[in-house]
Amino acid sequence: MSNVIPSGWFKTYSETQLLLQDGTSITQSFVQDIHELNPKLTFDVKVIINTTPALVFFDPATKTVNLPFYDQLSKDSVGFFQQMGGSEAEGKRLFGLFFNGFYLAHELGHGVQFFVKGDEKGSYKNELFANQVGMQWWRKHGADSELSACYQFAQHIISILPNPVPKGMTVEEYFDKNYNTVSNNPYIYGFMQFHQFIQTHDDATLPAFDDLIRAYMNS
Repeated sequence: MSNVIPSGWFKTYSETQLLLQDGTSITQSFVQDIHELNPKLTFDVKVIINTTPALVFFDPATKTVNLPFYDQLSKDSVGFFQQMGGSEAEGKRLFGLFFNGFYLAHELGHGVQFFVKGDEKGSYKNELFANQVGMQWWRKHGADSELSACYQFAQHIISILPNPVPKGMTVEEYFDKNYNTVSNNPYIYGFMQFHQFIQTHDDATLPAFDDLIRAYMNS
């Protein structure tokens, strides 16, 4: 694996300082990759620890990716992870794989959207792009085994979460028409995100990271 990714990443952290240190290291590598593709683009994103019900998110106002720390989660959030994982240990593993793992590069993808196109509203298309950026950046840096572990967990979650999309409507239509409602419901939002993760992972036509970013910058 590329040494860009600290050995503890994709696992649940027990120290905020170490989470911040490793998250900062990854973010700096991502920023460097973007600057190599477009040296003229102002792309200055930092990472902070800020545990909220939103879990992990890019904040355009502060240009930060906000990472959650497991031991600061609400009971509801811990309950969601335990329910999805089937046990306390598997709930923590799920949190580590995605929320102290995959979603950092995903949120940095939202950062790319902000710096290239401005503050765009939440949509299925924007989430899909962020998932594509996340997937291809981790692949670029050799995290294939971690992505495989995420993929297996995503398949498990999709198999137990009810499909919220009404008959006759696509996932994209439902997501866009109900974005605010969806984004505040972890079960519905989780279905959308894990559905997209699987779709992105399996997309054999997806360009490599550099090509994906170049195409976006030129679109």
